[in-house]
Amino acid sequence: MKAIRFLLILVPILLLIVSGSCKNETPVTNSLPRSTPEAEGVSSEAIITFLDSAAASRQEFHSFMFLRHGRVIAEGWWNPYRSDLRHTLYSTSKSFTSTAVGFAINEKLLTVNDKVISFFPDQLPDTVSPFLADMTVKDLLTMSTGQFPEPTGAIRSAGPGWVKAFLAFPVKNDPGSTFLYNSMATFMLMP
Repeated sequence: MKAIRFLLILVPILLLIVSGSCKNETPVTNSLPRSTPEAEGVSSEAIITFLDSAAASRQEFHSFMFLRHGRVIAEGWWNPYRSDLRHTLYSTSKSFTSTAVGFAINEKLLTVNDKVISFFPDQLPDTVSPFLADMTVKDLLTMSTGQFPEPTGAIRSAGPGWVKAFLAFPVKNDPGSTFLYNSMATFMLMP
Protein backbone atom coordinates (compact mmCIF):
# COMPACT_ATOMS: atom_id res chain seq x y z
CA MET A 1 0.00 0.00 0.00
CA LYS A 2 2.96 2.30 0.59
CA ALA A 3 3.85 1.92 -3.10
CA ILE A 4 0.35 3.04 -4.10
CA ARG A 5 0.58 6.06 -1.79
CA PHE A 6 3.97 6.87 -3.25
CA LEU A 7 2.57 6.66 -6.81
CA LEU A 8 -0.44 8.74 -5.81
CA ILE A 9 1.86 11.53 -4.70
CA LEU A 10 4.71 11.06 -7.19
CA VAL A 11 2.75 10.70 -10.46
CA PRO A 12 1.04 14.13 -10.36
CA ILE A 13 4.36 15.79 -9.44
CA LEU A 14 6.20 14.06 -12.29
CA LEU A 15 3.40 14.92 -14.69
CA LEU A 16 3.64 18.58 -13.78
CA ILE A 17 7.42 18.53 -14.27
CA VAL A 18 7.23 16.62 -17.57
CA SER A 19 4.37 18.69 -18.96
CA GLY A 20 6.28 21.87 -18.15
CA SER A 21 9.38 20.66 -19.98
CA CYS A 22 7.61 19.23 -23.06
CA LYS A 23 5.45 22.14 -24.15
CA ASN A 24 6.88 22.22 -27.69
CA GLU A 25 6.40 18.50 -28.33
CA THR A 26 3.35 17.04 -30.07
CA PRO A 27 0.94 15.78 -27.40
CA VAL A 28 0.15 12.08 -27.23
CA THR A 29 -3.41 11.65 -28.48
CA ASN A 30 -4.11 8.22 -27.00
CA SER A 31 -3.61 9.10 -23.34
CA LEU A 32 -5.88 10.82 -20.89
CA PRO A 33 -4.88 14.21 -19.48
CA ARG A 34 -3.51 14.18 -15.92
CA SER A 35 -4.06 16.49 -12.99
CA THR A 36 -3.78 16.47 -9.22
CA PRO A 37 -6.65 15.45 -6.95
CA GLU A 38 -6.90 18.85 -5.27
CA ALA A 39 -6.86 20.72 -8.61
CA GLU A 40 -9.98 18.75 -9.54
CA GLY A 41 -11.73 19.20 -6.19
CA VAL A 42 -10.86 15.83 -4.61
CA SER A 43 -8.99 15.23 -1.38
CA SER A 44 -5.80 13.16 -1.70
CA GLU A 45 -6.45 11.94 1.84
CA ALA A 46 -9.85 10.59 0.79
CA ILE A 47 -8.23 8.66 -2.05
CA ILE A 48 -5.62 7.24 0.34
CA THR A 49 -8.41 6.23 2.74
CA PHE A 50 -10.14 4.40 -0.10
CA LEU A 51 -6.90 2.63 -1.08
CA ASP A 52 -6.25 1.63 2.53
CA SER A 53 -9.80 0.23 2.74
CA ALA A 54 -9.29 -1.65 -0.52
CA ALA A 55 -6.04 -3.15 0.80
CA ALA A 56 -7.78 -4.25 4.01
CA SER A 57 -10.68 -5.87 2.13
CA ARG A 58 -10.84 -9.41 0.82
CA GLN A 59 -11.12 -8.12 -2.74
CA GLU A 60 -8.22 -8.59 -5.11
CA PHE A 61 -7.46 -5.37 -6.91
CA HIS A 62 -5.36 -5.31 -10.05
CA SER A 63 -5.40 -1.61 -10.80
CA PHE A 64 -7.08 1.63 -9.91
CA MET A 65 -7.71 4.78 -11.92
CA PHE A 66 -9.64 7.80 -10.71
CA LEU A 67 -10.89 10.28 -13.31
CA ARG A 68 -12.44 13.60 -12.42
CA HIS A 69 -13.52 16.21 -14.98
CA GLY A 70 -11.95 14.08 -17.72
CA ARG A 71 -8.52 13.98 -16.07
CA VAL A 72 -6.68 11.16 -14.31
CA ILE A 73 -6.01 12.31 -10.77
CA ALA A 74 -4.79 9.02 -9.26
CA GLU A 75 -3.77 5.63 -10.60
CA GLY A 76 -1.76 2.62 -9.57
CA TRP A 77 -1.31 -1.13 -10.00
CA TRP A 78 -1.00 -3.94 -7.52
CA ASN A 79 1.94 -6.27 -8.08
CA PRO A 80 2.32 -8.24 -10.37
CA TYR A 81 0.00 -6.14 -12.59
CA ARG A 82 1.33 -3.19 -14.57
CA SER A 83 -0.06 -0.57 -16.91
CA ASP A 84 1.59 -2.15 -19.94
CA LEU A 85 0.02 -5.60 -19.47
CA ARG A 86 -3.14 -6.56 -21.34
CA HIS A 87 -5.90 -7.42 -18.95
CA THR A 88 -8.90 -9.66 -19.52
CA LEU A 89 -12.08 -7.86 -18.48
CA TYR A 90 -14.53 -10.77 -18.40
CA SER A 91 -17.94 -9.52 -17.27
CA THR A 92 -16.79 -5.91 -17.08
CA SER A 93 -17.08 -5.93 -20.86
CA LYS A 94 -20.82 -6.38 -20.43
CA SER A 95 -21.07 -3.09 -18.53
CA PHE A 96 -19.08 -1.20 -21.16
CA THR A 97 -21.01 -2.82 -24.00
CA SER A 98 -24.45 -2.13 -22.52
CA THR A 99 -23.39 1.49 -21.88
CA ALA A 100 -22.32 1.83 -25.51
CA VAL A 101 -25.64 0.34 -26.64
CA GLY A 102 -27.40 2.87 -24.40
CA PHE A 103 -25.50 5.69 -26.13
CA ALA A 104 -26.44 4.26 -29.55
CA ILE A 105 -30.09 4.10 -28.49
CA ASN A 106 -29.94 7.68 -27.21
CA GLU A 107 -28.49 8.77 -30.56
CA LYS A 108 -31.35 6.92 -32.34
CA LEU A 109 -28.92 4.54 -34.09
CA LEU A 110 -30.87 1.50 -32.90
CA THR A 111 -33.55 0.34 -30.46
CA VAL A 112 -33.70 -2.59 -28.07
CA ASN A 113 -36.46 -4.03 -30.25
CA ASP A 114 -34.34 -4.16 -33.42
CA LYS A 115 -33.95 -7.68 -34.78
CA VAL A 116 -30.41 -9.09 -34.51
CA ILE A 117 -30.53 -10.55 -38.02
CA SER A 118 -31.07 -7.05 -39.47
CA PHE A 119 -27.48 -6.14 -38.55
CA PHE A 120 -25.85 -9.18 -40.17
CA PRO A 121 -27.63 -9.91 -43.48
CA ASP A 122 -24.47 -11.42 -45.02
CA GLN A 123 -23.79 -13.67 -42.01
CA LEU A 124 -27.15 -15.46 -41.78
CA PRO A 125 -27.47 -19.24 -41.97
CA ASP A 126 -29.18 -20.71 -45.05
CA THR A 127 -32.35 -21.21 -43.02
CA VAL A 128 -33.37 -18.59 -40.45
CA SER A 129 -35.53 -20.20 -37.78
CA PRO A 130 -38.53 -18.27 -36.43
CA PHE A 131 -36.79 -18.00 -33.03
CA LEU A 132 -33.61 -16.55 -34.60
CA ALA A 133 -35.76 -14.13 -36.62
CA ASP A 134 -37.40 -12.97 -33.37
CA MET A 135 -34.13 -12.37 -31.45
CA THR A 136 -33.67 -8.68 -30.52
CA VAL A 137 -30.97 -6.40 -29.16
CA LYS A 138 -32.78 -6.62 -25.80
CA ASP A 139 -32.44 -10.42 -25.88
CA LEU A 140 -28.68 -10.04 -26.38
CA LEU A 141 -28.44 -7.48 -23.55
CA THR A 142 -30.40 -9.66 -21.13
CA MET A 143 -28.74 -12.95 -22.18
CA SER A 144 -32.09 -14.38 -23.07
CA THR A 145 -31.32 -15.35 -26.67
CA GLY A 146 -33.07 -18.71 -26.43
CA GLN A 147 -29.90 -20.55 -27.37
CA PHE A 148 -29.12 -23.82 -25.63
CA PRO A 149 -26.61 -24.92 -24.54
CA GLU A 150 -24.52 -21.81 -23.87
CA PRO A 151 -22.63 -21.29 -27.16
CA THR A 152 -19.34 -19.64 -26.17
CA GLY A 153 -17.15 -22.75 -26.22
CA ALA A 154 -18.51 -23.98 -29.55
CA ILE A 155 -18.29 -20.58 -31.23
CA ARG A 156 -14.79 -19.62 -30.08
CA SER A 157 -13.35 -22.25 -32.39
CA ALA A 158 -15.04 -20.57 -35.37
CA GLY A 159 -12.32 -17.89 -35.49
CA PRO A 160 -13.14 -14.97 -37.79
CA GLY A 161 -16.49 -16.56 -38.67
CA TRP A 162 -17.79 -16.37 -35.11
CA VAL A 163 -20.74 -14.05 -35.95
CA LYS A 164 -22.01 -16.52 -38.54
CA ALA A 165 -21.45 -19.36 -36.04
CA PHE A 166 -23.48 -17.48 -33.39
CA LEU A 167 -26.37 -16.96 -35.79
CA ALA A 168 -26.26 -20.63 -36.83
CA PHE A 169 -26.22 -21.89 -33.22
CA PRO A 170 -29.53 -23.54 -32.19
CA VAL A 171 -32.14 -21.20 -30.72
CA LYS A 172 -34.29 -23.72 -28.86
CA ASN A 173 -36.45 -21.35 -26.82
CA ASP A 174 -38.42 -18.25 -27.65
CA PRO A 175 -35.95 -15.34 -27.27
CA GLY A 176 -36.71 -13.28 -24.18
CA SER A 177 -38.25 -16.20 -22.32
CA THR A 178 -35.23 -17.90 -20.72
CA PHE A 179 -32.04 -16.50 -19.18
CA LEU A 180 -28.80 -18.37 -19.85
CA TYR A 181 -25.42 -16.74 -19.20
CA ASN A 182 -24.09 -16.11 -22.69
CA SER A 183 -20.88 -14.15 -23.29
CA MET A 184 -21.32 -14.45 -27.06
CA ALA A 185 -24.56 -12.46 -26.77
CA THR A 186 -22.50 -9.57 -25.43
CA PHE A 187 -19.91 -10.02 -28.18
CA MET A 188 -22.69 -9.80 -30.79
CA LEU A 189 -23.36 -6.25 -29.60
CA MET A 190 -19.75 -5.24 -30.32
CA PRO A 191 -18.91 -5.94 -34.02
